[in-house]
Amino acid sequence: MNDALKQFFVDYSYFSSEDQVLINKAWEFMSEKKRNLCRTCGEDFMDHPLRVARTLAALKLDADSIICAFLHGSLEELELTAEEITSQFGEGVSNLVQGTARISGLNLKNKTVQQAETIRKMFFAMVDDIRIILIRLADRLDKMRSLKNFPPEMQKHIAQETIDIWAPLANRLGISFIKDELEDLSLKFLNREVFDQIKSLVSAKKVERSSFLKQAETEIVRVAKEAGIEISVHSRAKHFWSIYQKMKKRSKGVDELYDLLALRILCNSVTECYTLLGLVHTIWKPLDGRFKDYIAMPKSNGYQSLHTSVLCYEGKQLEIQIRTHEMHNIAENGVASHWLYKKGSSRKVVSAETLSVINQLRELSKNPFSDEDLLARIKSDILGDSIFVFTPKGDIKELPAGSTPIDFAYHIHSAVGEKIVGAKADGSIIPLSYSLKNTQVVEIMTHPQAHPTWNQYNNVRTAKARQKIRAWLQANTTFSETEKLEKTEAKPGLRHAHHKGSAETKQEQKREFDTAVLRIRIGDSTNFMIKFAQCCRPVPPVPITGYVSRGRGIIIHRKDCTNLARIPEIENRNIGVEWENDSSKEKPSTKKKKGGSSS
Repeated sequence: MNDALKQFFVDYSYFSSEDQVLINKAWEFMSEKKRNLCRTCGEDFMDHPLRVARTLAALKLDADSIICAFLHGSLEELELTAEEITSQFGEGVSNLVQGTARISGLNLKNKTVQQAETIRKMFFAMVDDIRIILIRLADRLDKMRSLKNFPPEMQKHIAQETIDIWAPLANRLGISFIKDELEDLSLKFLNREVFDQIKSLVSAKKVERSSFLKQAETEIVRVAKEAGIEISVHSRAKHFWSIYQKMKKRSKGVDELYDLLALRILCNSVTECYTLLGLVHTIWKPLDGRFKDYIAMPKSNGYQSLHTSVLCYEGKQLEIQIRTHEMHNIAENGVASHWLYKKGSSRKVVSAETLSVINQLRELSKNPFSDEDLLARIKSDILGDSIFVFTPKGDIKELPAGSTPIDFAYHIHSAVGEKIVGAKADGSIIPLSYSLKNTQVVEIMTHPQAHPTWNQYNNVRTAKARQKIRAWLQANTTFSETEKLEKTEAKPGLRHAHHKGSAETKQEQKREFDTAVLRIRIGDSTNFMIKFAQCCRPVPPVPITGYVSRGRGIIIHRKDCTNLARIPEIENRNIGVEWENDSSKEKPSTKKKKGGSSS
């Protein structure tokens, strides 16, 4: 057995003797095939596969995955056939090798149909066997670690591809140690100046940081011991990409950031997590708005932890994470932590299909990826940030950040999405174009005669909602008279509309319109989405009326508008509205607001 492989089994001792025989067989098989062959950078051909295998072993993956690490790449490049792999190592290894080969060496050029096709293949591969993507991630990590060996013109391209696709993918799978390193290495080659600045600052403050964190750690251990809680505390500086994102978000230089330090507290139970949170807040003052409970509301990749930021010694900010040892394993290894084995020498993987990311991938892999717009939606749905909102019954729903009530409705069920006419967030009526916020309680209002519109299509964020709306619109090409009318109406927030033929100047109209207020009330609510019809362009003080449209809020017309008689069921959908010209009589909260909402 090769010395490097012997050390591999010493470092990762969880493999059975049977596993070791199979892994050694694969090593010798490929070593013989590539004997005396070096890579372009000058290293031995098997050095790279061994490093990939080490990353996979750190995730505790099975023997088939390690064997695939030795055999991964395109079959043509390896001079292998699927039949040969099956005969030597079995069908399981052969499927893994073929799966990784399908997405090996594909060029992920940004915003192209080719990239869309590549990502589609990745999705299918992940749904088929998650280990395929884990192997590709390990391969990408080693590629980024060796990026200095690539020509300069390729370095930025590979780094951009990594930060666009592979690092977010590692994040969605919950593998933080791979995500963090991919992000930092990408920054190194995409913005070397900023990378060096951050590195210099972190290095210069190392002694000061160590003393500060040690003092905080000692205090936490003391209060935990007094409470009878056994803990372990780990200190760290935030990784470079995280610091870089804070710089961009706050428009500050790296030397102006103070919350770059973090402590992680590990304990044994959920109850202890919350007890420790209370103890920490008795030692130091928590910063307002900086607490996040990912235990009660886990991230989609399974991540659970309590996050809080406190004002520590000398006014310095300190971020503290509190989690159990089991939560920490999931936080570090993500989807790989779900690969549980039965006792004995037989290692059977338990399916990770219950993870939401796998279900999302399965759903999205059914759709065609043929244009740049849809590609962008796929990136945002799967690889972008998420929010969590609640149904009125308390069920948690995960959506991409920026999702609207229409997206939420389609997430509940396609039938709900098709009939949506309004929505509430935390009890208040909101426009259907409103971007939902984290932890809001969202209620959807429907009407049996409602149906999707092109306006809704333009206001959704998720690929599922867009696909469903587009399909309905394409299948229903005959539009009602109402739809024809609504197509002529203005976008929300038109404040300078004027009536054609009026003798007033535009300045006079604008001044009068800006001081006017709409008075609309249904029951106890006065918060509605308002739009002004383009056909008659009502402005004060002409008499007006309104009707409740299907999914587009309340449409305001002049009372003498000839189009009103053509609107189906106008007598049932009509609503009384009026101008209030003396705005001084109204409270500030009742004035007409930007976006068309009114009191």
